[in-house]
Amino acid sequence: MQTPLQITFRKLPRSDALEARIRDKVAKLEKFHPRIMSCNVVVDELDRHHHQGKQFTVRLDIRVPGHEVVVDRDHHEDIYVALRDAFDAAGRKLEDVARSQRGDVKTHEAP
Repeated sequence: MQTPLQITFRKLPRSDALEARIRDKVAKLEKFHPRIMSCNVVVDELDRHHHQGKQFTVRLDIRVPGHEVVVDRDHHEDIYVALRDAFDAAGRKLEDVARSQRGDVKTHEAP
């Protein structure tokens, strides 16, 4: 990765264990696309579900040459489940981008 990983915690205290898990997951993303230029991770605690407990959301902004992959829809009551779901979705998107850049995706000819 060309730019250092940027991790931001909003409305919750910084956690060494959570930060280590994020760094591990980002390192595993490089097997889907080896040329990741930058990665920004934002972990946020939502306060709109008072009767259900805390909700956590994870936003990933990943830049690769020619594309930007954004995951912003994953939230859960367990912060580690939200993290897992967000990184799984990012891995699938990065895999699709890498496949299209290699030319493995079929394109239809114009009539």
